[in-house]
Amino acid sequence: MYVVGLTGGIGSGKSAVSALFESHGITVVDADIAARVVVEKGQPALDSIAEHFGADMIQADGSLNRKALRNKVFSDDAERGWLERLLHPLIYREIQRQLKEASGLYAMLVSPLLVETGQSRLTQRILVVDVPEELQVERSMARDASSEEQIRAIMAAQASREQRLSYADDVIVNDKSLDDLAQQVSELHEKYCKLAST
Repeated sequence: MYVVGLTGGIGSGKSAVSALFESHGITVVDADIAARVVVEKGQPALDSIAEHFGADMIQADGSLNRKALRNKVFSDDAERGWLERLLHPLIYREIQRQLKEASGLYAMLVSPLLVETGQSRLTQRILVVDVPEELQVERSMARDASSEEQIRAIMAAQASREQRLSYADDVIVNDKSLDDLAQQVSELHEKYCKLAST
């Protein structure tokens, strides 16, 4: 299976882009969804998180308290490192499993940490969704009701814009209309179909 990796910083519009590829009939595997699967109720990783960070990381219904965990790890690099060492191998395996089940000419792996976690090894090509940093902050604050400080902490934990672009085989600039975005996706979809069938 030919796999295109799609990445971009927080608030860049990865979800909008991947939805447009999906509308062309492409299987999209989302690393954020894989990350949720590995910490669902009953998964060993959830027990490890509760053991390490304390019971207040688990909500009354037994599910992960994402907000509490995010606040904890984005204010402490050592704790973030511990969590990444636990989750990244599990997420990688879950992504591999989902990609094996993909159908169609090519599949797309969407991940904010495609390059940082080595998930890019699962891909033949990397597509970066790029936006100016100020627009990233603005969009993320509007979407997540998070503070600018929180958003900038998440951005600091991700590859820089320059680093991401240095890995790109293709770039979508997402600073205009949805129509413009759809046009860019259509052109790339045709290109990927050709690449995947050769």
